[in-house]
Amino acid sequence: MAEVEYFGGIEGGATHSKMVILSSKGDIMAWSEGPSTNHWLIGVDQCVTTINDMVVDAKKQAGIPADKPLKALGLSLSGGEKEEGQKQVIDGMRTKFPNVSENYKMCTDTFGAIATACEYGGMVLIAGTGSNCQLINPDGETHGCGGWGHMMGDEGAAYWIAHKAVKYVFDADDNFQDPPSDTSYLKLAMYEYFKVNDRIGLLDHLYRNFDKSKFAGFCKLVAQGANEKGDKLCQIVFTQAGETLGRHICALSSKIDKSLLEGEGGLQVVCVGSVWKSWDVLREGFLRGMLPRNDRDVAIKTITLLELKQSCAIGAANLGARSIGMKLPVKYAENASVFFSHTFS
Repeated sequence: MAEVEYFGGIEGGATHSKMVILSSKGDIMAWSEGPSTNHWLIGVDQCVTTINDMVVDAKKQAGIPADKPLKALGLSLSGGEKEEGQKQVIDGMRTKFPNVSENYKMCTDTFGAIATACEYGGMVLIAGTGSNCQLINPDGETHGCGGWGHMMGDEGAAYWIAHKAVKYVFDADDNFQDPPSDTSYLKLAMYEYFKVNDRIGLLDHLYRNFDKSKFAGFCKLVAQGANEKGDKLCQIVFTQAGETLGRHICALSSKIDKSLLEGEGGLQVVCVGSVWKSWDVLREGFLRGMLPRNDRDVAIKTITLLELKQSCAIGAANLGARSIGMKLPVKYAENASVFFSHTFS
């Protein structure tokens, strides 16, 4: 009987990280958690130290000796896009912590989401504080749209929604541009959320003490207005957000392998981020945004939207195993659930 081998996977975020150890039989052996593993934010030295701490903790829980290396460790990390950064992290792990793993595979956090829910490739569309869309075709070829941050992108995400809502209030009060509906709810919500009495008071939050996460948090009140209070302008903002999210998929449509479009359920899209909780008010705009805009775009016949039920750490472990030619028996159907499916007429 072949010896059981162990594979690790880390889902690394800007504030929080999670690790899993899987056996070669696909069994979950242990979980562990840690702080940020984004090497752009905390530096390579702290990143590799945090990774080691998480692995040591998970090995202890799984009953694996600390000095027994994992067969492979997949690192699906925020900030993990560039090859130079990947090399620095992996070299740091091999030098400082040689007993962590025999092999490594590092990639950006979006790829782990796809590998958690989709066996032969697919698409992930993130709409959290920021937005990003990534496609992985069955041959491993990758394409992306967005992910450029709030200065150059983040369309349809929480920051974008909050900014759009605040701009409607500012423009209406300046008589610069008429809003598509009354701003009364948004103005009051804006003053209450930022704890200011007028627009001048908001300038501190916009410039001197700007905090992207804090500003994006105003999206929650816009969502409440749209979902719970029936505010027309909030609903319009979310319809616009849905359209821009759908446009991410449309932008990549010509790059999608035919097999991903023609399989059961059509194109599988893993949806990550809190903005998707407001799907009911995103839906109309989202479907409109997916429609071809020109002869370069490809019409997508059927789409299925998936919500993850498991951490992307499982996908990271999966990618680690694949990188050395091994296939883990991942239970894809149990890792995600369908929350929407649509066939265009």
